[in-house]
Amino acid sequence: MRNNPTNHYDKRIARVCEYINQNLNEDLTLERMSDVAAFSKYHFHRVFVAYTGMSVTRFIQLTRLKRASYRLAFESEKRIIDIALEAGFESPEAFARAFKRTFDQSPSDFRAEPQWPEWHLRFQFQPKSYGAMPMNVNVIQFEPTKVALLEHLGAPEKVLETAAIFIAWRKATGLSPVKTSKTFGIPYSDPKITEPEKFRWDVCGTIDTDVQENDYGVKTSLIPGGKCAVIRHTGSHDNLDTSIYAFYREWLPNSGEEIRDYPCFFHYINFIHEVDECDLLTDIYFPLK
Repeated sequence: MRNNPTNHYDKRIARVCEYINQNLNEDLTLERMSDVAAFSKYHFHRVFVAYTGMSVTRFIQLTRLKRASYRLAFESEKRIIDIALEAGFESPEAFARAFKRTFDQSPSDFRAEPQWPEWHLRFQFQPKSYGAMPMNVNVIQFEPTKVALLEHLGAPEKVLETAAIFIAWRKATGLSPVKTSKTFGIPYSDPKITEPEKFRWDVCGTIDTDVQENDYGVKTSLIPGGKCAVIRHTGSHDNLDTSIYAFYREWLPNSGEEIRDYPCFFHYINFIHEVDECDLLTDIYFPLK
């Protein structure tokens, strides 16, 4: 185990923040930020949120707005439209909306009379707080698992529509019966920060034989084996991110472990039609190197 692992993670997130500050005119993609942090792209965004309390996209926008506020206050010769374009906005109207939403002043009002005390409050970043949340983490060897898979690509709110199609396939074929098979969900990014059309979620159920060609779009796939950390989440699926962010902030930095380049995934122990929402059980798997 490395010395002071928590500080090691702090430095990696700080390195990303510094890179953003020094490259505001560049195309700051999630893939590039993941490389700078030396994290898998499947996990970087959640680690960043756990440490800063905001998404990397919001951090980049806020940092660009910070520079824009300096331009407005101290470079009176610069036109607002030029400052807006430099900040990455396509129009001064979009810039004005984002600026006022962030600083409670329009760009022109800020230029005339900046409210610096309120401005400073926007840059006091606070990590997400989880209180004294208990965390029982088991490190296990996950065996390679053959699954029937249906890919969802689109708005997170429509995942249940895809799940309904998968259930219909199960009923029509008799394969991967819900009572005797395991059901998994694999999100490839955080739905809260991913553009709807780019959000992918795989609905999976374990199988013994390959899936035959079908009209449902279900196909044979494999969840790869390897070392995983597992935590059990109790309660609503709407609150899964509470457990996920707590893991990234509290357990992972102190464990000496590194995340593998594969998404975290969920094993649904029971379902909402079987138990009350408060009694839902979901095992969350974090692939480790």
